[in-house]
Amino acid sequence: MQIKQNSVLNRVFGLDIGTRSVVGTVGYKNKNGHFTVEAMSVREHKNRAMLDGQIHDIESVAATIREVKEELEETLDVTLEKVCIAAAGRVLKTYTVRAQKEFEQEAIVTDEDVYGLDMLGIENAYQELAKELNSQEIRFYCVGYSAIKYYLNGYSINKLTGHRAGKIEVELLATFLPEEVIEGLYMAVEQAGLSVANLTLEPIAAINIAIPEKFRLLNIALVDVGAGTSDICITNDGSVTAYGMISLAGDEITEAIANKYLVEFDVAEKIKIACMKKKQVTFTDIMGIKYKMSTEDVISEVKEEFERIPKSVAEKIKELNGGKSVSAVFVVGGGGKFPGFVESIAKELDIVSSRVAIRGEEVLKEVTLLCDNVKKDSLFVTPIGICLNFYESKNNFVKVVANNAKLKLFNNNNLTIVDVAVSLGISNEELFARRGDNLKCTINGNEKVFKGKVGENSEIYLNGQAVGVGTAIKDDDVIEIKKATKGEDAYATLSDVAEYAKENEYIINGTAYQVPSVAMVNGQYESGTYVIKENDNIEIINAFPLRELLDIIGIVEYYSVSREEVEMNPDDLVYPQDSIVVKFTEETNDIVEDNFTVENVAEENVIEEATKYEEKPKMVENEIVIPKKPEKIVSGILVNVNSQPVRLLGKKNFIFVDILDFYEFDTSVARGSALVLMVNGMAADFYTPLKEGDDVQIYWKD
Repeated sequence: MQIKQNSVLNRVFGLDIGTRSVVGTVGYKNKNGHFTVEAMSVREHKNRAMLDGQIHDIESVAATIREVKEELEETLDVTLEKVCIAAAGRVLKTYTVRAQKEFEQEAIVTDEDVYGLDMLGIENAYQELAKELNSQEIRFYCVGYSAIKYYLNGYSINKLTGHRAGKIEVELLATFLPEEVIEGLYMAVEQAGLSVANLTLEPIAAINIAIPEKFRLLNIALVDVGAGTSDICITNDGSVTAYGMISLAGDEITEAIANKYLVEFDVAEKIKIACMKKKQVTFTDIMGIKYKMSTEDVISEVKEEFERIPKSVAEKIKELNGGKSVSAVFVVGGGGKFPGFVESIAKELDIVSSRVAIRGEEVLKEVTLLCDNVKKDSLFVTPIGICLNFYESKNNFVKVVANNAKLKLFNNNNLTIVDVAVSLGISNEELFARRGDNLKCTINGNEKVFKGKVGENSEIYLNGQAVGVGTAIKDDDVIEIKKATKGEDAYATLSDVAEYAKENEYIINGTAYQVPSVAMVNGQYESGTYVIKENDNIEIINAFPLRELLDIIGIVEYYSVSREEVEMNPDDLVYPQDSIVVKFTEETNDIVEDNFTVENVAEENVIEEATKYEEKPKMVENEIVIPKKPEKIVSGILVNVNSQPVRLLGKKNFIFVDILDFYEFDTSVARGSALVLMVNGMAADFYTPLKEGDDVQIYWKD
């Protein structure tokens, strides 16, 4: 056989390590996309070293692989060092999950947003896997994932990047394999003197040939019937929507024949193959009795056991397809060639038999076979698909060092930092900055939300260079991921409430007075330094009973008060912008001196005399009553805070916490190990009373 020289440049060696046999394929792909098979070799296992697609005897499987390798090397006069392999779907776990991400306000969707969304989907799939296994320690690899659909603000869309969105969602199919399955394959291959260049899944290898992209808009099932397992894929709307398998396949028929006719497994296998090709079969059972019978009779004898396979396949197809049948079924693999298999599938799915077909030569039109005595057949769809998958992706493992740990990642041809994060157990939340918890309360009956602060994004370094979460990785990369932080939770005091901070204006005898609001929290009066708590019910009071308003302003003695010429009672409410008239004597309307204004109160601090007047004595019940001179009206007290004079205003009595309304001191963030409060050299607390001239200290202790 003469091999084209250019084939050496991109030659690929693929192994289909099956339950009954190992199929080796060597070939190359030309510039037109056609694949040429240079040589093939098939070897059956000498014993049942594999069951249901799982390696049980690594040494025996390695010996069979070595025989295939050596035969191909001799045929082609080459040395084969690297090989592409596929894992069976027997232990494949798949999960279809949804994930969503909401933006605080509409934003342009970036690639990192999409990566983060996919990452969240994979994380959700891992959680589903953990629930199923009832374990937090999962020794499974995510061997691939694909977005079935993306959603932009609730509407389906093909690509999110570049669109403006308030919310994005993904419906994602994630697939997982247990570590021991992959390790078993690798060890068998390495013992045969080879290294793995590429690893894929058997159903993926088969579907890439049997159902091209242009057919995937249709609702089609692919069934790869091997010896130990039947792997199933479902396509619809342009995507692979589900993977699955059942552990019933060709070996079930072989075992039924062996039990029925009391023959060895290998003899039963030959009888089964004869039933696919001949009209009669001759064999000898373990008792030495010879049989010669029609293959129709053999098929009839094992009909009941055989029909379990297509029935189970049909049930699995419906399960994977949302409880309904599909439009068509493509069958590949040797087990599907047993007489009556496709007809039974059609019957169980209630579709016409012409829509269930074995796919072999029809899907291998772009494949050229140079090897002798090999015909295009459904048996070779998966082996050739394994080779072709090498050109589509690099699904081998990538080894990296991340956060000082050695990791081996299954490469789906799109490995990024997010895949490293998953392997390290770093959650999606720990990759992206998180806002601290919001603080909700009610202010005058309306809900108010104070937002938490935004934390810091994760810091990611690839080989010493700062990168983003979507950066691709490769073999031997060194990665450091510092987790993102959560921002500080929302913090607010009454002073941060706009309604409370606003001063209210009242007009008394034509003079405007600015009076701070008062707050009640959950029915209790609180000062501006009160720290708001979740679900607090806050009432901002700016309408005061008359007696309280006058007390706040400093008017302690008066004769009468009227509003719009109507006399007021002490309990009547006074509202902002109300204009009231205060009479200090029966005959006069004298009030405090003209310079009694808010500005002057702040400057003078103490009003020495609110009024000066003389009133004539008058007769009351034959007694002469001398009117009393009004007492001095004192506004606030003067204290020393950290050796600095501070005037406290607006109340008659003060406690320590009132200092924070007049002296700037931040208590929201700890600046030391403890907050020290002292009054006149003695330890105090926020409720310690204060008086004129007190020496006050407040500071953080180191």
